[in-house]
Amino acid sequence: MKPKLVVIGSSNRDLVVKTERIPAPGETVIGGAFVSAPGGKGGNQAVAASRLGAEVWFVGCVGNDALGSVLAEEMAEAGIHVDFLHFDPDAPTGVALIGVDARGQNAIIVAPGANHRVSRADVEAAREIIVEAYAVIVQLEIPMEAVEAAIDAASAAGTKVVLNPAPMRGDRALPDSLLRKVDILTPNEHEAAQILGHHSPEGLHWEEVAEQIRAKGVDTVVITLGDAGCLLADSTGSRRLPSMPVTAIDTTAAGDCFTGALAVGLAEGKSLDAAAIFATHAAGISVTRLGAEPSLPTRGELDELLPPA
Repeated sequence: MKPKLVVIGSSNRDLVVKTERIPAPGETVIGGAFVSAPGGKGGNQAVAASRLGAEVWFVGCVGNDALGSVLAEEMAEAGIHVDFLHFDPDAPTGVALIGVDARGQNAIIVAPGANHRVSRADVEAAREIIVEAYAVIVQLEIPMEAVEAAIDAASAAGTKVVLNPAPMRGDRALPDSLLRKVDILTPNEHEAAQILGHHSPEGLHWEEVAEQIRAKGVDTVVITLGDAGCLLADSTGSRRLPSMPVTAIDTTAAGDCFTGALAVGLAEGKSLDAAAIFATHAAGISVTRLGAEPSLPTRGELDELLPPA
């Protein structure tokens, strides 16, 4: 039986252009390959989890427009239940404009649209399936009211809470009262630094950062460090795992792929270390392809690359 996961978050249409370099303010550069694809942190994590073997329900909001209809169809084609995807008549579907340079690094501008309409009522409508799920995965591209409602509903049901605290903003600090309800936190190095009030990750020791975040009440912290791998911290201590050596084409959605894969691994009963290896290899595959959801691997692709158990 497939493990059940609920993803509560954002869904966008991504417009991606490959270019030699990201333009400076006021500058125009000529790009290359163009991809229009489904994206958004919530949508990416839902598709990643579904392709890797979980049964996934998505809770979110798109516009009552052509882009919203296409996103819903694409989610359903990816095997995701869209019963709780709301079509808002008063806001457009979210759109992300993404430039990807020759090193695979990106610059992203997001017009959230209907993602900012995800509400506590949307979460409440999905409470029945939240109770049945192994975990609820949530990010910060939707209103904090909905994030808090998702975490509260999962916590009350005894369902694991996986929080990917992205994107972090100066006006969106995460209170300790919220973090105490989080079972697994998956920040990158910038987000981990911001949680502790640092403006930059430079000079920080990640073992210390992870333990300071755990002291706020989070059970398990997994800090993704790009091509340096990831750092795991739980009640047994902290340790580092390397990344999969690859040549990056586009790092868009790599963190989302990691979070979705980590949740699948844990839901299948893997240890934290084994689930993180599973997630690291999934993210490694994703960065070798252009686009967000088009880059996300299937279970068969991942199983071929995983080291022997």
